[in-house]
Amino acid sequence: MAERNVLGEELQPCGTDPLTGFYRDGCCSTGPDDHGSHTICAVVSAEFLEHQRRIGNDLSTPMPQYRFPGLVPGDRWCVTAANWLRAHHDGCAAGVVLACTHERALEVVPLDALRAHAVDVPLDPRDLQG
Repeated sequence: MAERNVLGEELQPCGTDPLTGFYRDGCCSTGPDDHGSHTICAVVSAEFLEHQRRIGNDLSTPMPQYRFPGLVPGDRWCVTAANWLRAHHDGCAAGVVLACTHERALEVVPLDALRAHAVDVPLDPRDLQG
């Protein structure tokens, strides 16, 4: 059975450049080993990255040992539901791609909060051009 997103539809890929996901498969898939619930497909901003650094979750510094390239504003990344919710409460949540956000995120974050930050960003930004 296919994994579902927060809209009740089939979970869509979040990003491949950089390759995201707890399993580094491009999706915000989750499972028993994903204790942090990396289920929210975020489009990170400078403000969000700075917030995460301040709370001890540095997403900007590359960590090759974890196959983590370090993020820059505009990257799509599967972030933990708890850290995204903390950023939301602190007024600096990242944008959320709902079709790519796993339904298990709803165990931590209300759908209304995710919808308030919803963005529709294609995998290839060139698709935005006419």
